Amino acid sequence: MNQESFSFIVYLIHACAGKWNMLPSEVYRKLQNAGCIDNYLVPHYDILHTQGTGYIVNDIEEYLAVRGIAV
Repeated sequence: MNQESFSFIVYLIHACAGKWNMLPSEVYRKLQNAGCIDNYLVPHYDILHTQGTGYIVNDIEEYLAVRGIAV
């Protein structure tokens, strides 16, 4: 993971935390446990960073829902 994708992931964690009324550390654990960071966000950074924040947060919600993880 390079600096740009790292900053992007941190930004998304905080965006999700704001929408879901959770602490960023809780969001990080959810995303990490689901494999969302390593298997979705980092590999698809080039495409995702061109999308709006709301769209990506909704995409993350879908990713977690498919894996049976509630937010």
